[in-house]
Amino acid sequence: MKTSSLKLIALSIGLAFSLGAAAETMSKDDYKAGETKIAADYKAARAACGAKADNQNDICVAEAKGKERVALAELESSYKPSRKAHYEVQVAKAEAAGAVARERCDDMAGNAKDVCVKEAKAAETSAKADAMAQMKTSAATATGNEKAAEARSDAKGKVAEARKDAASDKREAQYTVDKEKCGSLAGTAKAQCMDQARANMGK
Repeated sequence: MKTSSLKLIALSIGLAFSLGAAAETMSKDDYKAGETKIAADYKAARAACGAKADNQNDICVAEAKGKERVALAELESSYKPSRKAHYEVQVAKAEAAGAVARERCDDMAGNAKDVCVKEAKAAETSAKADAMAQMKTSAATATGNEKAAEARSDAKGKVAEARKDAASDKREAQYTVDKEKCGSLAGTAKAQCMDQARANMGK
């Protein structure tokens, strides 16, 4: 297989990983209907391969199996969306493309075939690594957002507590001043002054 062709395969695999898990949830009936359609499509694709001979037949079968596996992974991701399900879709696409690429290598011989197979496997491995990195990055981002939200909430709580403490300290300080002022008075005037000071303090 030519290097340019391998690059196109790697690119086609890689492009799949840039897609977000935008699948919407579906009903159980829709899921079952999807399974039935996928099975029918696979049966039709396999039947069509019968008209091909030798390695072209092998390539055709590999393509049919790959499409079936990807379709089932996408169906599962739509039915039960999750980071793991989305990852499984990307893996299915990588392995399907890799299987077809390796079958195409059978049209070659000797070193050219060996190189072709290794390049196909390398493209598949790279695609799977990208899928894993994407899943881990997504999980880390979500965790980071959760922690950030918790941190913001905690910070707000601490700010509120700090303001409350500050207000209390200010009232206490003012109460001390007011008591001191009342000290210069006597009798009823002093009693009234102290009552007012305590009222200001909230006592």
